[in-house]
Amino acid sequence: MSTIQIPVSVLNLAPIRQGEDAKGAIASMVDLAQATEKMGYTRYWIAEHHNTPTLVSSATSMLIKHTLEHTEHIRVGSGGIMLPNHSPLIVAEQFGTMATIYPDRLDLGLGRAPGTDMNTARALRRSQSDDSVYTFPNDVKELLTRFGPEEVQGQVKAYPGVGTNIPIYILGSSTDSAGLAAKLGLPYVFASHFAPKYMEEAMSIYHNQFQPSAYLEKPYMMVCLNVIAAESDEEAKLESTTMQQFFLNVVRGTQNPLQPPVKNMDEIWSQREKEMASSMSSVTIMGSKDSVREQLINFQEKYRVDEIMAVSYIYDPEKQKRSYEILKEVVDEK
Repeated sequence: MSTIQIPVSVLNLAPIRQGEDAKGAIASMVDLAQATEKMGYTRYWIAEHHNTPTLVSSATSMLIKHTLEHTEHIRVGSGGIMLPNHSPLIVAEQFGTMATIYPDRLDLGLGRAPGTDMNTARALRRSQSDDSVYTFPNDVKELLTRFGPEEVQGQVKAYPGVGTNIPIYILGSSTDSAGLAAKLGLPYVFASHFAPKYMEEAMSIYHNQFQPSAYLEKPYMMVCLNVIAAESDEEAKLESTTMQQFFLNVVRGTQNPLQPPVKNMDEIWSQREKEMASSMSSVTIMGSKDSVREQLINFQEKYRVDEIMAVSYIYDPEKQKRSYEILKEVVDEK
């Protein structure tokens, strides 16, 4: 029997479930972090989204700090900090402070999108122009410097932050950031969980253009996947309707909290909506343990990624934990 044996991690957008309030969603986020830490997951990343009443992941660094405080050893980080919204110096100070309190447990994933609609992006921006999207490469370089040794710093320094060497990861949902991650010799994380269209092209660019650096000798490719694992294929298919409703929300621009599973999605969405939502979630590992194993082996034989980051939109928190448990059992098989 083929085995996978690959590091697995967790991405959480911190959604609010139907019947739950914002405080409950934050408690659920911590509960999942504690559970996946016990399972042996490598890292637990929290997203950044704004002006979205169904997600509580707007103040990402505060949620990371809260999660670090309530866990013991799992790495916690951002998936990601959206740099157009933030001054690199403030990011360096915030993450430098967390790294000082919780050494060797922090990751900084960086994205070039605002993580919201354009009106909200303008309200968030540190300048009134849209230039901050295009300054992303320089902002990343600035952060690498600010976390580096004293002798490479300019006149303005991040205290705490200097010398913390917080690992930086470049996030991407298109091909744009693949070349940057390769040029800077940084790990690259592709968002196949909602934007799978350019996954293969982005992987190819990253591997072909990678330049060894002080941070990495060879490419380190992570892929974010949707994972819905259950005791049977039938149960997983039912649970996946929560994820399908999540993406239908995106297609429609509606703001419904995370919904319980339904027996028949065709009663909810039109054919066009189904096609659009399904294209966003096409890279999904779903089914029983045997099915998950087979799909993961096929995925790894084709792409040979270095780490998988799983997103599981499952309504029942206990079934969500079980999904992560099944995935971990599969990758731990010898």
